[in-house]
Amino acid sequence: MPTTVDEIRDWAIDTLGRAAIGDPDVDADLLIGHVLGHSRGQVQAAGILRAALAETDASAIRELVRRRALREPLQHITGRAPFRGIELLVGPGVFVPRPETEQVAQFAIDALRAMPDPEPIAVDLGTGSGAIALAMAVEVPHARVFAVENSPEAFPWTTRNFAQVGNGNATLVFGDLADAFAELDGTVAVVISNPPYIPADAIPRDPEVRLFDPARALFGGMDGLDVVRHVSRTALRLLRPGGVLVIEHGELQGAEIRALLSADGWRSPATHRDYTTRDRATTALAPAPAGA
Repeated sequence: MPTTVDEIRDWAIDTLGRAAIGDPDVDADLLIGHVLGHSRGQVQAAGILRAALAETDASAIRELVRRRALREPLQHITGRAPFRGIELLVGPGVFVPRPETEQVAQFAIDALRAMPDPEPIAVDLGTGSGAIALAMAVEVPHARVFAVENSPEAFPWTTRNFAQVGNGNATLVFGDLADAFAELDGTVAVVISNPPYIPADAIPRDPEVRLFDPARALFGGMDGLDVVRHVSRTALRLLRPGGVLVIEHGELQGAEIRALLSADGWRSPATHRDYTTRDRATTALAPAPAGA
């Protein structure tokens, strides 16, 4: 059995590679580092130096690699997920934030920063782990951020993240996004949502998603847009004229969502690509009141 860091690192990379894990060297380094309390660079340095490995640590690493080879999400194993400049607690029952959502959050952050208000208000509908809401609160500290989540399984994780990362300007409530924050009607500058948008009969490709992400965070009805329709109506109620809506969605849904938003009366709906050139988010501007 491996007795040095380089040996167990080579074994972990080989094991994860055979399990079809993308970038197995990255996951190997992160799992070894999780056990040893090392950064990825420190793990690589220890490997170069052929540092000795205690059997208790080697055993713990082997168990984590075994779990990852069965396609359990890395973030579930470590209990943490980085998102932009923050680190979130995650686990079974809560959707693990994805790198592409970091780019979607940028649209909301940029819009908030551009607002002339001394304290612009932002709302995250269906916040999940709290990733987007907390990123907005941290990166736009003069904003007031409100977030809602209705999953009993996810909400304990959200609560922990708001307690850990909360910037004093973020408010979390448990409830349905369809009727959330009536007290804010007509005052909000930015509404963002990463709703469930996978059609009910679609099967996610990745085992990490298919086997471990909560279904209520994935599936959005027969066409995938049931929750998007609620988001549109809620955001129309919340946003002031000229306020910005940001919705994350699947790569084939941009045209449908633009049509949906146009039919609801939104102005200038536009779809934006992510770094892989796939359609990833649609933005729109709240209309002026009737007769204005």
